[in-house]
Amino acid sequence: MRVLFAGLSEKSHLYSMVPLAWALTAAGHDVRMANAPALTDIVTGTGLVAAPVGRDHELHQAMKLAPESQDQDVANWSRLGPEEVDWPALRGRYEISVPYGFALYNEPVIEEMTALAKSWRPHLVIRDPLCYAGALAARACDAVHVRLLWCADVYGRARQTYLDLMRQAPPEERVDPLADWLDERGAPFGVSCDEELINGQYTLDTLPPSLRPPTTLASLSMRYVPYNGDAVWWQWLREAPKRPRVCLTLGTSNTEAYGGDYVSVPDILGALAGLDIEVVAALLPQQRAALADTADLPANVRAVDGVALHTLLPSCSAVIHHGGWGTYATALINAVPQLALSTNVADQEWRGRSLERAGAGIYAHHSEVTTDLVLRHTRQILDDPGFASAAQRLRDESAAMPSPRDMVATLEQLVAER
Repeated sequence: MRVLFAGLSEKSHLYSMVPLAWALTAAGHDVRMANAPALTDIVTGTGLVAAPVGRDHELHQAMKLAPESQDQDVANWSRLGPEEVDWPALRGRYEISVPYGFALYNEPVIEEMTALAKSWRPHLVIRDPLCYAGALAARACDAVHVRLLWCADVYGRARQTYLDLMRQAPPEERVDPLADWLDERGAPFGVSCDEELINGQYTLDTLPPSLRPPTTLASLSMRYVPYNGDAVWWQWLREAPKRPRVCLTLGTSNTEAYGGDYVSVPDILGALAGLDIEVVAALLPQQRAALADTADLPANVRAVDGVALHTLLPSCSAVIHHGGWGTYATALINAVPQLALSTNVADQEWRGRSLERAGAGIYAHHSEVTTDLVLRHTRQILDDPGFASAAQRLRDESAAMPSPRDMVATLEQLVAER
């Protein structure tokens, strides 16, 4: 069958698609990765077939000018369930997010992605939850339409809350910016908006069920498999650590999209300097260079770049990170307790709080971070065996979910039954 992956133009989002795309390719299916031109070299670097469409968005320029936008209420999709938000607030969030978020990501690729789908006629479209261009493309070619999550499904949860609150609102206040925008953009292709177009016919969820928001959508469970780009299993990683190993990583997205990190690497390393542990600071080259310019490294720190997290985290007793999906999910499947020092953007608060509720980690907003907090919570995670036990339970829950290879047969059946 022909399968079109419709991605959002963010490298970290693309990486979450790679294992399933390769599983379908290895099973003999014809796979194309549709995305904006900026990701073409990254797609081809994975060994998959890129299908560049449209033009690149300009959101990163705006993000660099306003890094505080990650903490604005409109960017936080974690507290949008029933009784967590009222109608005016949620309506306002959509009124801002549609034109200044969703549209800016999608408008540059809608026409060419939909034209590609209509000419190539994929049987199956698998899309990023925020790639509404992929939703229009799937409907325009009558393909089976699946969302593949890189997050907790806070967007599906928020949509259900929105519909519930809109039904209770006075008739004159019942507006729907998301549906109106999709109706307008779909009209040239004969596509109108409905809830299936917004949410997909099925949702592929890689979170363990115990960590998911409530949903009424048709969900399929698939085990998270990490893809981190180029990966080397270095010699020092093949040897068991002599002391508890703690990984510090702040990911790539904040540096690349927002121009910098929200917490201080030197401050965190200084906080941990007195502990009898090995700290591995897994950094970007520019983060490592900046660290070298600021201070001498504590004796218990190894600063590295070019280390893929799925090669490092299996040897770690804890990880301190920025709350990003790839780091969080890779730690989850390796049973590593987590200390997330995060912004509130997207689903990051939800995932951090749900991990706390499960007993497998601690969440703190970056504005609360001090050296004392980092030291106290790191000690707590390392000294209390309950964190490791809870992390192992979540790892086992993840391992029981179907792999991307297993999911191929399910997707084939959905297409066959269409």
